[in-house]
Amino acid sequence: MLTTTRIKTYLVIIALLSSTVPALANDIKLPLLGDSTSGIVSHQQEYELGRAWLQMFRSRVPTLDDALLKTYLEQLTYRLATHSELTDRRLELIVINNPTMNAFAVPGGVVGTHTGLFQYAQSEDQLASVLAHELGHLSQRHFARGVVSRRANSLTSMAGLLAGLILAATVGGDAGMAAMTASQAAAMDANLRFSRQNEQEADRIGIATLYRSGMDPAAVARMFDRMLAATRYTGHHPPEFLLTHPLTERRIADARSRLGKYPKQFYNNNLDYHLMRARALLAIDNNPQRSMKRFQSELDGHSKSQAGARYGLSLALSALGQQEKARAALAPLLSEDPDRLTYQLCAIAIDRADGKYQQALDRIKRLKPSYPSSYPLQYELAETLLAANRYGESERVLEKLSAQRPTDPDIWYQLAETSGLAGDIPGVHVARAEYFILTGVYDKARKQLGYAQKLAARDFKRSAVIRQRLRDLNNMEKKSKKL
Repeated sequence: MLTTTRIKTYLVIIALLSSTVPALANDIKLPLLGDSTSGIVSHQQEYELGRAWLQMFRSRVPTLDDALLKTYLEQLTYRLATHSELTDRRLELIVINNPTMNAFAVPGGVVGTHTGLFQYAQSEDQLASVLAHELGHLSQRHFARGVVSRRANSLTSMAGLLAGLILAATVGGDAGMAAMTASQAAAMDANLRFSRQNEQEADRIGIATLYRSGMDPAAVARMFDRMLAATRYTGHHPPEFLLTHPLTERRIADARSRLGKYPKQFYNNNLDYHLMRARALLAIDNNPQRSMKRFQSELDGHSKSQAGARYGLSLALSALGQQEKARAALAPLLSEDPDRLTYQLCAIAIDRADGKYQQALDRIKRLKPSYPSSYPLQYELAETLLAANRYGESERVLEKLSAQRPTDPDIWYQLAETSGLAGDIPGVHVARAEYFILTGVYDKARKQLGYAQKLAARDFKRSAVIRQRLRDLNNMEKKSKKL
């Protein structure tokens, strides 16, 4: 059935977006292609619509600022995308710290993942099965195909998707259900058959993508089992992912029958998944004491990965301020695998938390030749320099990172804070402006650039860059009004 979240959000979305989003339905021009997909939205329209959507989503839902976890998910997603049927691979990944089992794909290449997926997936292949399914939706352009059958309601479709995901990422799937009327439910039920068809198609594409990526296609069936188990555990409240991706008997049977086409073979259990799972669980708990007990229990009992549990324990102990115990927990891992970047970054963070800044910087210096463009390593360097009150150096590292990852609002936010400490006030305003652009708050972005322009009036080069950014901002606003 159609997502409960999506149904209910059709009521609240008009109030949510009416002040910020122009009507899409009347402005999208649908070219005739002369085939069964006649009237489909162009790739560029989808891309621009998706990025506008992303700005609105970021303005309403905080995303997780974890360089290691983001990098891991980005690399996994791009690995899958490389072997998918996607023709437009301009992807943007966002990570939401939420315990629900959920992931989503938005036209234009926006892929969202809840940290809660790590609570349910028992391996990287199972996690990848969800991401491959989402890429299947994107590659088959299910949104654009839906516009063909619902041209007059394209605004409602996209707006409903936004509001549904916002509610799922904040207050959960049951909020607002009392407001849903029977007539609206009936109207949405008209799309039920098409939705099921999309799900089966995304399953088929996702299974093939997994196999071509060198991952276990049978993980799809195992993840289905995990979803069904979660449904039984929660009673009549299914996981968020099943609200947007209904798991019918026919869909399960179809997926299992397709798995028979692929040869059975051994697949490695990637340790990186279990290390990132530990980080995700620590973020979900938001309570180091609880996390410490969780990982200690896993070490003492049954765990899918002892190394993952030990790594999580070290992180939790460090967050509790127990740096010597954190080092002791990490020591066996470093001894066994001293070249693993994840362990080295943990050691750096422990040194920094313990006030041993030079020791942390020496570790970073030794690692840089092997990882010259590593986002997590550069971020640790910026954080360590900041903690050591070397604000200007930290600012320069973050400036390089912002050039490397210009669409990452977390970096711009941190750069604004660091520039202030470094006494670079024009830099504060420029970084804030970029942050506001990425979150769709154009009026505040313009004000920040105006402040920066006044302060940098005697700096010809910087002033020219700011003037160009103001022109870019005007073009962004004009384009957004045409979407």
